Amino acid sequence: QVQLVESGGGLVQAGGSLRLSCAASGKMFSTNAMGWYRQTPGKQRELVASITSGGSIFHADSVKGRFTISRDNAKNTVYLQMNSLKPEDTAVYYCKASLTNGSGTRSEYWGQGTQVTVSS
Repeated sequence: QVQLVESGGGLVQAGGSLRLSCAASGKMFSTNAMGWYRQTPGKQRELVASITSGGSIFHADSVKGRFTISRDNAKNTVYLQMNSLKPEDTAVYYCKASLTNGSGTRSEYWGQGTQVTVSS
């Protein structure tokens, strides 16, 4: 069973920084991609950033220049460095991993989410 373990969320003042971490553990063959999503009450979950095993990176327009996604493929771990945080960044942040198992089957896994609160 594959699990995603997230850490790094918390409360920070506007303009501050946080770094989120997400590690995939368990039986797996390879990681195709990992990413970060966020969701606030009453809103649809949105993609914040993603990175593939080949190094292709995406950042949402709302976080470009402030957030940076990175990945350690060997450890199946993804990070989200968040700088210049704004109150509108307040959300539950979820890690997602796209994995291929030993049978060649692709599956997606989600973390439990970590709360990021930015005060003004």
